[in-house]
Amino acid sequence: MATKPGILTEWPWARLGNFKYLVLAPFVGHSIYTYFMSKDESQRDLVYIIILPLLLSRVIHNQIWISLSRYRTAKGNNRILDRSIEFDQVDRESNWDDQIIFNGLIYYIGYLLLEQAHHLPLWRTDGIVMIALLHIGPVEFLYYWLHRALHHHFLYSRYHSHHHSSIVTEPITSVIHPFAEHISYFMLFAIPLLTVTLTETVSITAFGAYITYIDFMNNMGHCNFELIPKWIFSMFPPLKYLMYTPSYHSLHHTQFKTNYSLFMPMYDYIYDTLDMSSDTLYKKSLEREAEVPDVVHLTHLTTPESIYHLRLGLASLASKPQSSKWYFWLMWPATLWSIMITWIYGHTFIVERNLFKNLKLQTWAIPKYRIQYFMKWQREIINNLIEEAIMEADQKGIKVLSLGLLNQEEQLNNSGELYIRRNPQLKVNVVDGSSLAVAVVINSIPKGTSQVVLRGRLSKVAYSIALALCQGGIQVVTLDEEEYKRLKTKLTSEAATKLVLSKSYNVSKTWLVGDGLSEDEQLKVPKGTLFIPYSQFPPSKARKDCFYFSTPAMITPKHLENVDSCENWLPRRVMSAWRIAGILHALEGWNENECGNMMFDIDKVWKASLDHGFCPLTMASATESKN
Repeated sequence: MATKPGILTEWPWARLGNFKYLVLAPFVGHSIYTYFMSKDESQRDLVYIIILPLLLSRVIHNQIWISLSRYRTAKGNNRILDRSIEFDQVDRESNWDDQIIFNGLIYYIGYLLLEQAHHLPLWRTDGIVMIALLHIGPVEFLYYWLHRALHHHFLYSRYHSHHHSSIVTEPITSVIHPFAEHISYFMLFAIPLLTVTLTETVSITAFGAYITYIDFMNNMGHCNFELIPKWIFSMFPPLKYLMYTPSYHSLHHTQFKTNYSLFMPMYDYIYDTLDMSSDTLYKKSLEREAEVPDVVHLTHLTTPESIYHLRLGLASLASKPQSSKWYFWLMWPATLWSIMITWIYGHTFIVERNLFKNLKLQTWAIPKYRIQYFMKWQREIINNLIEEAIMEADQKGIKVLSLGLLNQEEQLNNSGELYIRRNPQLKVNVVDGSSLAVAVVINSIPKGTSQVVLRGRLSKVAYSIALALCQGGIQVVTLDEEEYKRLKTKLTSEAATKLVLSKSYNVSKTWLVGDGLSEDEQLKVPKGTLFIPYSQFPPSKARKDCFYFSTPAMITPKHLENVDSCENWLPRRVMSAWRIAGILHALEGWNENECGNMMFDIDKVWKASLDHGFCPLTMASATESKN
C-alpha cells in the first residue's frame, strides 16, 4: 500500500478474494454461448471467443517469467542485486493478476461497444506498422512524463510508492500498482490499439502481438538478473536507445530519480535523466558467475501439486504452508506437464537461496515424488541422483550438504551412510540432522511429563529419542510387542527399566508419533492428547479435540535473509530440524559427517541452535506464524 493511499487505490473486486474472477464470468459465458450456440453465422466471431485464451496466455506468460527469474536469481549467475525478498513483498505482489482481469473487462466491453472490433482479419501489415510508430512516439513519450509526475511527492506518496516498495524486483513487480495507476497506464497503451481499431487497420495478430510485447518487456525489465547479451548492442548500437535491460530498470528502483523511460531509454537520453552507472552495472551483471553456497539442503518433491508450492512455482502458494486446494483439479494439465518435465529432466535443480549472516545457503530438489521413494525399482535411480548431488557439492567446494525428507531414508541409503562408503574421499560433510531432530522432539515435551507413548515406524530418530528419555527418567510406553523388543535391544540395561509394554491407549496424553500412525489409533486416545511427530512427514489429523504439534522444526532468527516461501507444511520462517542441522555444522565448524548410526551430542546440538538464534516452536508460535 502507498504511504498515503489516494482515491481509487484499491481494486474494485478486492473484497471478493479468489472469487474475483467471477467478474469476467458473464462476458465469458456470453462469448461462448454466442459462438457455439448462435444460429446466426454473423454472430459467431472468433475475436469475441479468443479474448479468454488471450487472458489465459498472459497468465502463463507471466508465470514462466516468474519461475525463470526465481531460478536464475537463486542460481546467482548474472544476478543484479543481492538484497533479499521477504514475505511482505510476496503478500504485496500477490494480486498481480488483477490487471489481467481489468484488461479483460475492457477488452470485452470494447468489443461490445465498437463495431470496428468485430470480425477482424488475422493479419494487416499497415496496422502493425501503425502500432509500432504510435508506441515509439506518443506512448513512450507520454509514459516518460507521466512517470516523472508520479515521482512528485504528492502522487508518489499516494500511488507510486506502492510499486517502489519493492527494491529487489521480480517480473510480477511490473504490474503492482494501485488501481488508479493502472487506469492511466491502460489509457496510454490504448492509444495504438484504439487508433488502429477506429481506422479499421487492426488485426488479431496486431492486437495479440502488442499485448504480448508489453508483457514481455515488463516482465523482462523487472527481472533481478541480466539476460540481454552484449553482442546484440554491438551488432546494432542504436538499439540501446530502443530497448532497456533489467539492470537499467533496476537502477530506477534503487536510485528513484533516474531511468524513467518505459521500454525505450531514448527519452532518458534526451531529457538527461539517464543514470550514468547504467552501462557499468549492465557489464558487471553479465560477468557475474553462479554462486557457490556454503551449505546445501537436499529435498525432493512430495505430491504432484507440490511443484506449485515451491518458490519456483506460485508465489502466493509458496508463501503459505503446503495444503491441497480445491482448484488443483482444474490445473491437472499443468500438473501433468510438470510431472513429465521433472521425469525427463532427471537432474537436481536449485529451488531457492538464503543468507545466514555471511553463510550462503541453497536448497536443491530431487525431481522425484514421495511415492517414488517407496518403489523398489526407483531406489537405485534416486540413490544415483542423491549421489550425483553430493558429488557436485563436493566438486564445487561446498562445506555441508544436509539430507531432507526421504533423501535420508534408512531403507534407501541408511541415513546417507551409503554415499560415504562409496566415496570415502568426500570433503563435503553429509548431515542427516537426526541429532537436532531428537533434541527438538525432546524439548517439545511439556515440562513435568513423566510418561510418553512412542508409536509409529521405528527409525534412527525414534531409537535415539527412546534412549534419551529413558536415561532422563521418563517412562516410554510402547503398544506393540515387536516394537518393544526392538527398542529394548537398543537400550542399556538401566535405561530399559523405563521402557514399558502396554495394551491401554489411556496411559499418557503425550504421544510421540512416526510414520504409520493410523486414524483408528488416534480415535482411541483420550481427549486432549498431544501428538508430537518425530517423522519427516506429519500424521493425518483425525481428531479435533486433540493437539497436533509440528514435525521437528524451529523458528529462524531475523538475520536469516531472503525468506519468502514456506518449507513444505511448516509455517512462515519456520525451518525443519534436518535443514537447520546443516547450517549448524557449517557455523560451528563441525568437520565430520552425521549419517548412518552416527549421532551428535543432543544437548550440544540443541545449545548450538539456541546460541545461533533459532527458537523452539511452541503451539502458540506455530499458530501465530501461520497467520
